[in-house]
Amino acid sequence: MREIKGHIINPTNDTLSLVAMDEKGQGNANHHYQVTHSNSTLVDVRFQNGPINENGVNGLTNEVLLEIVADRLRGFQDGEYRCKENSCALTHIEEAQHWLQQRTIERMRRGVEGTHKK
Repeated sequence: MREIKGHIINPTNDTLSLVAMDEKGQGNANHHYQVTHSNSTLVDVRFQNGPINENGVNGLTNEVLLEIVADRLRGFQDGEYRCKENSCALTHIEEAQHWLQQRTIERMRRGVEGTHKK
Protein backbone atom coordinates (compact mmCIF):
# COMPACT_ATOMS: atom_id res chain seq x y z
CA MET A 1 0.00 0.00 0.00
CA ARG A 2 1.17 3.49 -0.84
CA GLU A 3 -0.38 6.67 0.54
CA ILE A 4 -0.92 9.48 -1.97
CA LYS A 5 -1.12 13.07 -0.76
CA GLY A 6 -1.32 15.26 -3.88
CA HIS A 7 -5.00 16.03 -3.20
CA ILE A 8 -4.42 17.57 0.23
CA ILE A 9 -5.00 21.34 0.11
CA ASN A 10 -8.08 22.19 2.17
CA PRO A 11 -9.84 21.01 5.36
CA THR A 12 -12.10 18.60 3.46
CA ASN A 13 -9.33 16.93 1.47
CA ASP A 14 -7.12 16.87 4.59
CA THR A 15 -9.56 14.35 6.08
CA LEU A 16 -9.63 12.07 3.01
CA SER A 17 -7.03 9.33 2.79
CA LEU A 18 -6.07 8.14 -0.72
CA VAL A 19 -4.14 4.89 -0.95
CA ALA A 20 -2.86 2.79 -3.85
CA MET A 21 -3.84 -0.65 -2.58
CA ASP A 22 -1.87 -2.89 -4.92
CA GLU A 23 1.68 -3.19 -6.17
CA LYS A 24 2.50 -1.49 -9.44
CA GLY A 25 1.89 -3.83 -12.33
CA GLN A 26 2.94 -4.00 -15.95
CA GLY A 27 3.50 -0.48 -17.24
CA ASN A 28 4.48 0.62 -13.70
CA ALA A 29 0.91 1.63 -12.77
CA ASN A 30 -1.34 0.72 -9.87
CA HIS A 31 -4.81 -0.68 -10.53
CA HIS A 32 -6.59 -0.43 -7.18
CA TYR A 33 -7.17 2.73 -5.12
CA GLN A 34 -9.22 3.46 -2.02
CA VAL A 35 -10.45 6.71 -0.55
CA THR A 36 -11.35 6.60 3.12
CA HIS A 37 -12.64 9.03 5.72
CA SER A 38 -12.57 8.23 9.45
CA ASN A 39 -11.70 4.59 8.65
CA SER A 40 -14.76 4.25 6.42
CA THR A 41 -14.24 3.47 2.73
CA LEU A 42 -15.92 6.11 0.58
CA VAL A 43 -14.86 4.71 -2.78
CA ASP A 44 -12.93 1.72 -4.05
CA VAL A 45 -11.59 2.32 -7.57
CA ARG A 46 -10.33 -0.54 -9.69
CA PHE A 47 -8.79 0.18 -13.06
CA GLN A 48 -8.51 -2.21 -15.97
CA ASN A 49 -5.77 -4.69 -15.12
CA GLY A 50 -4.22 -6.28 -18.19
CA PRO A 51 -5.26 -6.31 -21.83
CA ILE A 52 -9.00 -6.64 -22.43
CA ASN A 53 -8.39 -9.26 -25.15
CA GLU A 54 -6.69 -11.48 -22.55
CA ASN A 55 -8.46 -10.54 -19.29
CA GLY A 56 -11.84 -9.15 -20.31
CA VAL A 57 -13.14 -5.92 -18.83
CA ASN A 58 -12.23 -5.94 -15.14
CA GLY A 59 -12.08 -2.27 -14.19
CA LEU A 60 -12.41 1.37 -15.18
CA THR A 61 -10.33 3.07 -17.81
CA ASN A 62 -8.64 6.44 -17.39
CA GLU A 63 -11.11 7.76 -19.95
CA VAL A 64 -14.13 6.82 -17.80
CA LEU A 65 -12.73 8.46 -14.70
CA LEU A 66 -11.84 11.63 -16.62
CA GLU A 67 -15.36 11.75 -18.09
CA ILE A 68 -16.87 11.61 -14.59
CA VAL A 69 -14.78 14.60 -13.49
CA ALA A 70 -15.48 16.46 -16.75
CA ASP A 71 -19.24 15.92 -16.35
CA ARG A 72 -19.10 17.24 -12.79
CA LEU A 73 -17.18 20.36 -13.84
CA ARG A 74 -19.61 20.96 -16.73
CA GLY A 75 -22.41 20.89 -14.16
CA PHE A 76 -20.64 23.47 -12.02
CA GLN A 77 -20.04 25.62 -15.10
CA ASP A 78 -23.77 25.52 -15.92
CA GLY A 79 -24.69 26.61 -12.38
CA GLU A 80 -23.85 29.07 -9.67
CA TYR A 81 -20.27 27.76 -9.24
CA ARG A 82 -19.13 28.83 -12.72
CA CYS A 83 -15.59 30.23 -12.56
CA LYS A 84 -12.38 30.61 -14.54
CA GLU A 85 -10.61 27.92 -12.51
CA ASN A 86 -13.29 25.30 -13.25
CA SER A 87 -13.21 26.29 -16.91
CA CYS A 88 -9.42 25.89 -17.07
CA ALA A 89 -9.57 22.54 -15.26
CA LEU A 90 -12.27 21.33 -17.67
CA THR A 91 -10.23 22.44 -20.69
CA HIS A 92 -7.22 20.46 -19.49
CA ILE A 93 -9.30 17.38 -18.72
CA GLU A 94 -10.79 17.55 -22.21
CA GLU A 95 -7.28 17.88 -23.63
CA ALA A 96 -6.20 14.80 -21.67
CA GLN A 97 -9.23 12.94 -23.04
CA HIS A 98 -8.27 13.98 -26.57
CA TRP A 99 -4.73 12.61 -26.23
CA LEU A 100 -5.90 9.34 -24.70
CA GLN A 101 -8.38 8.97 -27.58
CA GLN A 102 -5.60 9.68 -30.10
CA ARG A 103 -3.47 7.00 -28.45
CA THR A 104 -6.34 4.50 -28.73
CA ILE A 105 -7.03 5.41 -32.38
CA GLU A 106 -3.35 4.94 -33.23
CA ARG A 107 -3.21 1.59 -31.40
CA MET A 108 -6.35 0.45 -33.25
CA ARG A 109 -4.79 1.50 -36.57
CA ARG A 110 -1.73 -0.63 -35.79
CA GLY A 111 -3.86 -3.57 -34.59
CA VAL A 112 -2.42 -3.62 -31.07
CA GLU A 113 -5.33 -2.13 -29.06
CA GLY A 114 -6.36 -4.47 -26.24
CA THR A 115 -2.91 -6.10 -26.04
CA HIS A 116 0.36 -5.49 -24.17
CA LYS A 117 2.10 -4.69 -27.45
CA LYS A 118 3.49 -1.18 -27.82
